[in-house]
Amino acid sequence: MASSFLQPSSASSSTMTFSSSSSSLFTGTSHTPTRLTLGFVDNSRARILAPYSVKCDMSDSSNFPNGKPIIPVLNERTLPKFLESARAEKTVSRNSNRLKLFSGTANPVLSQEIARYMGLELGKISIKRFADGEIYVQLQESVRGCNVYLIQPTCPPANENLMELKIMIDACRRASAKNITAVIPYFGYARADRKTQGRESIAAKLVANLITKAGADRVLACDLHSGQSMGYFDIPVDHVHCQPVILDYLASKTISSSDLVVVSPDVGGVARARAFAKKLSDAPLAIVDKRRHGHNVAEVMNLIGDVRGKVAVMVDDMIDTAGTIAKGAALLHEEGAREVYACCTHAVFSPPAIERLSGGLFQEVIITNTIPVAEKNYFPQLTILTVANMLGETIWRIHDDSSVSSIFQ
Repeated sequence: MASSFLQPSSASSSTMTFSSSSSSLFTGTSHTPTRLTLGFVDNSRARILAPYSVKCDMSDSSNFPNGKPIIPVLNERTLPKFLESARAEKTVSRNSNRLKLFSGTANPVLSQEIARYMGLELGKISIKRFADGEIYVQLQESVRGCNVYLIQPTCPPANENLMELKIMIDACRRASAKNITAVIPYFGYARADRKTQGRESIAAKLVANLITKAGADRVLACDLHSGQSMGYFDIPVDHVHCQPVILDYLASKTISSSDLVVVSPDVGGVARARAFAKKLSDAPLAIVDKRRHGHNVAEVMNLIGDVRGKVAVMVDDMIDTAGTIAKGAALLHEEGAREVYACCTHAVFSPPAIERLSGGLFQEVIITNTIPVAEKNYFPQLTILTVANMLGETIWRIHDDSSVSSIFQ
């Protein structure tokens, strides 16, 4: 399978270098997921395409197996519904003076996509790991007086990537950067956001303190597990939602709105599912009631709502071991759902998630690339949507001191 990955060099010190090439992934083979570039498309920079984007001219059947696309896709000239007006071009200055983007090693492909959307080059940075596991970071260009954006999700291995982010922040602070923004597409430890029983830590608050003390001036995060995590930071937090990217993709499918029902896999996700349903033609809502006996162990009890004969769209912020969403999907089929789709932002995919998701319960599993998905974890029902355009647009607005929330209005 042709692909474009940004990988550390093979030297023993594992210095991170950057290269780029283009590729397209589509559902032509049984082991390759669909990867689509949806969300924000800037017509003035339409020639700048993120890797893994699917360029689709619906009149050209030669691009697809068997003469037709398996999944309808949008081309780079199509603006999403929520950005049909030209307000992005009218209100945001795209002057890249004093703006620097740097990528950690956690998700360099997403970083490259963001840079390409913005029409910029990633900054030069050397990231090494010594034989004993210590991390060394050196910026290889000046950032004095610059607004620096460090792109690094704290995905597995969470501790390694979190420590790398903090050292990157420290390097920028000591290099006299004017402002340092930690762009964290996936914020690890967000589930430990409160005490549910005695003698528990609130790790989300601890990690927020660590990032702040390291020297970050601002945080940009996607779909935090709970909104209260924003309050754990003593610095500004821009919290963006990836729902529009998923909604744009679902809108491209030929599913009647009268056949849809949005399902929350647990009671805690009702607010998220309700907001999703409202934007999806004000679809009805159903709730899976479950009782959890321990971490990563879920037991489904019953279903609140009617899904018989419907296309059920399950919405969650993350899929870890897929226990919750898989048992919920099994219940939906028992209650007569015609098809079940799973939609989430963060694909953690801890074992045995792949076995559960690819077992035939789901018509399609739709995720975003806030966390990189290893090729070994691809399965036929998987569709990956990129959030690079959305994050790139948000970075432009932060840099220009423009409104971020107006993107989603």
